[in-house]
Amino acid sequence: MSLWNQYQPSSSAPWDLKRVVHLHRRTVFGACWNEVQRDVGDTPQAAVSRVLDGTCRSDGTLVDFENLAKTIGDAAVDSGSPERLKAWWIYRCLYSPRPLEERLTLMWHNHFATSHEKVRDLRAMKQQNETLRKYSSAPFGELVRAISHDPATLEWLDASSNRAGTPNENLARELMELFVLGIGNYTERDISEAARALTGWTTRNGNFRFVEDNHDDEPKTIFDQTGKWTGDDLVRMLLEQKSCAHRVAWRLTNEFFGENVVSDAALDEIADGLRERHLDVRWAVETILKSELFFSDANIQSRVTDPVSFLIIPLRALECWRASPRTIVLADWLDKFGQKLFYPPNVGGWDGGRSWLSTRTIIARANYATALTNGQLTNPARPPAMPDSFAVIAESNACFCALSQLLCGGTNSDEIQKIVTGSAQSTSNGELLQRCVQEFLTRPEAQLH
Repeated sequence: MSLWNQYQPSSSAPWDLKRVVHLHRRTVFGACWNEVQRDVGDTPQAAVSRVLDGTCRSDGTLVDFENLAKTIGDAAVDSGSPERLKAWWIYRCLYSPRPLEERLTLMWHNHFATSHEKVRDLRAMKQQNETLRKYSSAPFGELVRAISHDPATLEWLDASSNRAGTPNENLARELMELFVLGIGNYTERDISEAARALTGWTTRNGNFRFVEDNHDDEPKTIFDQTGKWTGDDLVRMLLEQKSCAHRVAWRLTNEFFGENVVSDAALDEIADGLRERHLDVRWAVETILKSELFFSDANIQSRVTDPVSFLIIPLRALECWRASPRTIVLADWLDKFGQKLFYPPNVGGWDGGRSWLSTRTIIARANYATALTNGQLTNPARPPAMPDSFAVIAESNACFCALSQLLCGGTNSDEIQKIVTGSAQSTSNGELLQRCVQEFLTRPEAQLH
């Protein structure tokens, strides 16, 4: 019997507002009320299919999004400003009609962690980001082959200094330890021989180059196989290792599940399925998102809300496209939350999970709630208004119950009533909304998704 059975609504696990909000918060940085109501009225499989196919956002996307995003991204590179490049990616997360693609791109950015701190080339960093996006749900081998030739990756891992006679092991080690196999699935000799296979790989004028004169053409023994292996041979051999599928399965389940939700047997089953399907990431993501396990009570609100989700979830819930926030300002807030896009702290990426919450970042999240409700994210300043889609639930308590679901996955109705009652002296619905949004975003529930 499979541990990844498709989720079917039941009396103990109904298809309801809680599970619909969970789907959107965990995968696509939240949703607006119309999107949630649409999915509640449909089947869970249809809702997941919309997430997978890039049709889940019914509001707040732009008709000519890709051309606009390209213009913004190119201008960011030309400006030489890393902050503008961060703002470009946040713009994509906020307005893309394919937000799962951005979620997976962010996941792979953390997996193939590369920092502009060392690369010092915005064009290369943007190019790597676009490569991660292009192959975000492709067979893993296609992504690894592309990223192993990626100029930012090669610069980050000192490929240009890896030459015959003086090998540099950085690229070989990270390919095995972090990117493809995981710790314990290779020997030190495998790494040293793999480094020899990778000699001659470098970059020229922002492009991958193989310099044959710098390549060690002597026989190497890697995974007990001997031959005059090249870098491309090495990548092929890595992808053939049994531990590769397990590494991919770990990365995907780590992205979509909380701590201790996925058993070793369930992880092995996903790894076996990946191995049988040529490491098809799209298959694995679909299996995960349509599963009983994904929609189980054990998985709902079991993860600390990552910084990008905490940044964007309220903007989607409050339909911010009516008064678009300045993404350069959002980039600064994301830094304060502890996630500097294009600047992972080391080759292992961000630790994630509970490490997102410290005294400093919790204060930053509370300050962000204040800035949002005071209208400080827009120019000119404009506090959020009641979302248009709430017109059908105009009664105040119903509106704020809906907001509690969108902003923090639901909270005690008595406490909501207390917030509403305590705000009764407010002179307008706008002031009432602002107070409640700030209350919700500083609640413990908002720190989990």
